[in-house]
Amino acid sequence: MTGKQRREQLLDIGRTVFAERGYDGTSVEEIAERAGVSKPVVYEHFGGKEGLYAVVVDREMQLLLDMVTGALTGGHSRELLEQAAFALMDYIDTSTDGFKILVRDSPVAQSTGSFASLISDIAVQVEDILGLEFKARGFDSRLAPMYSQMLVGMVALTGQWWLEVRKPSKADVAAHLVNLAWHGLEGMERHPTLVGERKQ
Repeated sequence: MTGKQRREQLLDIGRTVFAERGYDGTSVEEIAERAGVSKPVVYEHFGGKEGLYAVVVDREMQLLLDMVTGALTGGHSRELLEQAAFALMDYIDTSTDGFKILVRDSPVAQSTGSFASLISDIAVQVEDILGLEFKARGFDSRLAPMYSQMLVGMVALTGQWWLEVRKPSKADVAAHLVNLAWHGLEGMERHPTLVGERKQ
């Protein structure tokens, strides 16, 4: 096995073990044992558990970001919302281990940040689309960043829930997400107010 192949093998095994056991429950010994190598081989490639974990997380975050931004191919605003919802559901479906790793709090600083910062990156992509929609409807487009965080956060949290239950189908979940988001936007008040006693 070449050094590059060994590195990829260790990344694949590390990804699986981190998804199964979490960061704290994973040891270099177990990763080395599953790979059929000695512990020094893992240290040679990654400097330890922290280095391996950081590379696994960076790769998964980039994959998810690429899938979501790549799915936004255009069309009506509702179609874009469907594309984004499907992209996240597709990622959860095809990269379940990666998603399990991303939604856990990470004890290691990665170059691409945390799951929350990734969600923020995706929300920035949605922000421009939402800003145009707000402007066309006479809403304050300066509120688009806040609403894009709300929409993307709603999809991300629903994805975390669906990861465990896997029912209803991916298409049904995407349809219901879009239903809530779209029809909520359709009936949105231009200047929402609170109806309860608390005002601050």
